[in-house]
Amino acid sequence: MCFFLSTYPFIYLSIYLSIYLCISPVQPPPLIKGWIPYIGKALEFGKDAHKFLEEYKKKHGDIFTVLIAGKYMTFIMNPLMYPNIIKRGKQLDFHEFSNQVAPRTFGYPPVFSSKFPGMPDQIKRSFHLLQGDNLTPLSKSMMGNLLLVFKQDHLDKRQMEDSGEGGWRTDSMCEFCSKVMFEATFLTLYGKPASKRRHSSMETLREDFIEFDKKFPLLIARIPIWLLGRTKAIREKLINYFLPQRVSCWSNTSQFITRRVDPSSCAHHFAILWASVGNTIPATFWAMYHLVSHPEALEAVRQEIHKVLNVHVFTLKQLFTWRQTHTPVESAVNESLRHSSSSMNIRVAQEDFSLPLEAEQSVAVRKGDIITLYPRSMHMDPEIYDQPEMYRYDRFVQDGRQKTDFYKDGQRLKYYCMPFGSGATMCPGRYFAINEIKQFLFLLLLHFDLQLVEGQPKVTLDTSRAGLGILLPAKDVRFRYRLHSCCPTEHAQ
Repeated sequence: MCFFLSTYPFIYLSIYLSIYLCISPVQPPPLIKGWIPYIGKALEFGKDAHKFLEEYKKKHGDIFTVLIAGKYMTFIMNPLMYPNIIKRGKQLDFHEFSNQVAPRTFGYPPVFSSKFPGMPDQIKRSFHLLQGDNLTPLSKSMMGNLLLVFKQDHLDKRQMEDSGEGGWRTDSMCEFCSKVMFEATFLTLYGKPASKRRHSSMETLREDFIEFDKKFPLLIARIPIWLLGRTKAIREKLINYFLPQRVSCWSNTSQFITRRVDPSSCAHHFAILWASVGNTIPATFWAMYHLVSHPEALEAVRQEIHKVLNVHVFTLKQLFTWRQTHTPVESAVNESLRHSSSSMNIRVAQEDFSLPLEAEQSVAVRKGDIITLYPRSMHMDPEIYDQPEMYRYDRFVQDGRQKTDFYKDGQRLKYYCMPFGSGATMCPGRYFAINEIKQFLFLLLLHFDLQLVEGQPKVTLDTSRAGLGILLPAKDVRFRYRLHSCCPTEHAQ
């Protein structure tokens, strides 16, 4: 996807970060100001945040402050220091930031205010419906909806045979993932229309969602929505899709949605939709792309599926057994997330205190200061990950079990892969998201032979959304698929 002025999203993101950070004058970190007043290093940072931060880490060490469009952001670059920041959830909080940016972006009033007493606790309780035992019915529903979309759109044997290419179909991979995951996730969370199995307006809804998502970095950066063309009208259209008179007619709606009843439920439902697919779709693309572009990885994961499942008939119980006890696909997904995630962990100080970072190093933090972690630097550190630019589907597997021992400076890391944030503010839907991706891959590999169309360059990351989650591909890629020779013809639910 392309974004207006997307080359420099952090110029605008930093405008939003109106919380000034300063460290005690006794022990100030290096200050990188640049030569342009106010702008500072915004242009360089926005062009390639990872390269920028790595260069200044080499020059100034693990802690430094950067002037970006008039504001100061202090980066902690050593993952060995992360635990001392993450465990101070009460002193270093994310909600002050999110409670301002999310309402402005999605069009609802702040919920962490006296106007909505009890609302934060209600929202927190609802997140438990995405975890633990509550995840099972949600995952079962997702599996059924993925099967529905695959079967009706991609598993018609006659249409495949009539394609004129020996049963092969050609499609754009990111678009393919977007269509399947958007609809299946929507059906799982919000339910089905009264008398049909699928919503007739789903493609229009998806296209409007994509148009809104193109402007998402600018909205997060607090650019006024009226400066962004039709974005406000598109947002209103998306919000109105969740009007009570329409939602009340849907069936099989998840408990997570039915319990989210509040004065601004339409806009909240839209925000939940974005949270559910905004990062999951590109994460699904990268998981699929890396497998298809690495035949040895594709074959290894496919073999694991066939070891556990009868390829002619499979049950959801078999799927959950495979999901819980086998790690190659888990490792493959985690490796894709390591490659493609580029989020920033932002913390705002709630009080004055001394923040210890190492045995003999601490900094004085004042109320209102902001500290930032950038885990992508850790994900691409050659000391932690051998040849980090390479995709290795089995990087997170060791002796048939999940590998968790990764080291920096001879010390084992507590945090070594952080695509979903950290601490108490980790993405509450991360387990559901991982399950979705694995279920998608499960069905994809069970049903199809897959190939990249020859003559295409290697897909690269679009760094224009650095700091905001999973990076999109700079350009979509064409691939071919046909029904697998052992494609199952019946599914036991």
